[in-house]
Amino acid sequence: MLQHVALELDPADRAAAERFWAILGFELVEPPPSLRERSSWLQRGSTQVHLLFADEPVAPPQGHAAVVAGDYEATLAELSAAGHEPDRREEHWGAPRAFVRSPGGHRVEVMAAPPGGAQPEHRPGEHRTD
Repeated sequence: MLQHVALELDPADRAAAERFWAILGFELVEPPPSLRERSSWLQRGSTQVHLLFADEPVAPPQGHAAVVAGDYEATLAELSAAGHEPDRREEHWGAPRAFVRSPGGHRVEVMAAPPGGAQPEHRPGEHRTD
């Protein structure tokens, strides 16, 4: 299990980044007291995203995090409405997927299903059609 990914971010982009990850189903959680001044943590299930505040953040041009969306089309529509235009890509494993840029410039892949076809985990409040 991958427990977390850490992404560098200019502190000025904190609120926008937190809203971006909320669209993907992540909720704010409290980091340890010694890290609260320099990071923001978000969590979905057992996976966390740690936003690390940096004066000169680095976002790799091709490296990315990937998230399975509970309702793929609705998630893409919400991302688009928030100004994060999805770039739909080839369906290598038969499931729709797209890339978006988060505040701070990180590349994030949004998928309808992961490679191998397993369905995303169900979260309370989500409507499932399977």
